[in-house]
Amino acid sequence: QVQLVESGGGLVQAGGSLRLSCLASGRTFSRYAMGWFRQAPGKEREFVAGCGWSNSYYADSVKGRFTASRDNAKNTVYLQMSSLTPDDTGVYYCAAELDTVVPKSEPNDYDYWGQGTQVTVSS
Repeated sequence: QVQLVESGGGLVQAGGSLRLSCLASGRTFSRYAMGWFRQAPGKEREFVAGCGWSNSYYADSVKGRFTASRDNAKNTVYLQMSSLTPDDTGVYYCAAELDTVVPKSEPNDYDYWGQGTQVTVSS
C-alpha cells in the first residue's frame, strides 16, 4: 500500500507560480512512475505531467510552463508551475503506477492517488 500526500496548492494571480509537492510512503518509490493530474469543476480528470524513472512528460497545454521532477531520496515528486492562467485552476492530484518506466496519461492506469490539492488562479 502506498499513501500519497499533496501539498503546495493555493490562490495565485495569473502569471504567478506555485510548486506542488507529493510525498509518498513506502520503500519502493523509485519503482513508481508518478503522474500529476488535475480536475476542474464539471470536467474530467486530465493528465498534466508525469515523471518516469528517468524522464518527464507533459500535456501540450502545460509544456514550457510546468516542470515535473522527483527526488527518490525524499520519496517526493514535484510540479513547478509558472505563467499560470485561470485555465490552470482545479484540484491537482498526484498518482503512482508501480513498476512502470514511462508514466501513462490515463487515470485508470494508476494504482494509487493522493487526496488532491486545490489550485486557483485568479485573472
